[in-house]
Amino acid sequence: MSVDLSSVIAATTRWLVRAYPTAGGVFSASLAEAQARQAVTVAAWLRYPTSLDAALVAVAGPGGARRLDRITGSEPPESSEGPEDPGAPEGPGSPEAAESAALPWVPAPREPGDSDGAWRTWVDEVLASWAACLLTSPELADAAVAEVARGEHARGMHVDFRRLTRPDDLDRQAAPLLRHPDLMAPIADLHRDEFLACLDASRGPETEPVPSSD
Repeated sequence: MSVDLSSVIAATTRWLVRAYPTAGGVFSASLAEAQARQAVTVAAWLRYPTSLDAALVAVAGPGGARRLDRITGSEPPESSEGPEDPGAPEGPGSPEAAESAALPWVPAPREPGDSDGAWRTWVDEVLASWAACLLTSPELADAAVAEVARGEHARGMHVDFRRLTRPDDLDRQAAPLLRHPDLMAPIADLHRDEFLACLDASRGPETEPVPSSD
């Protein structure tokens, strides 16, 4: 895998597991993160299929988590309006809104020693949306994994995305929110059409279009 995608994949995975947390302990959290990371990795390999694509996104930047945070009600308090603004303190970025949505803003470092929320600038909204599509549709996950397994990023590697494509009971118990189509729909629907078009284009004109599974 291109090192240029590693920070984007890590940040987008972190955003997903924070926005849709597990109710279990450390083991469940690890299983949920593994599923999210595999989904984001497949999405990244599809969206940025070559090393050049990966290098360009590292230079240009993936866009950040601002709109995703607003959709889920977990926008960080430091980016919310001031108390004199009409939307404060009840706006989407307020501590009250985050608390009511059960999605508290607790910044975590992207790297050891990094105590601010800079990692959120590395979140890729499109990858989060595509990963949501993959986590909630076994058909799309199978098709996408089959495609990226033939791509440049997987060349010379043994790729295993079974936690994404073949989750067992423990996996499903660990990630009920990440696997819930209705709960994930606001994120998945953001870029679902683009994802389906990319997947169909990658598969070639001789193959059947992938069903949207809406």
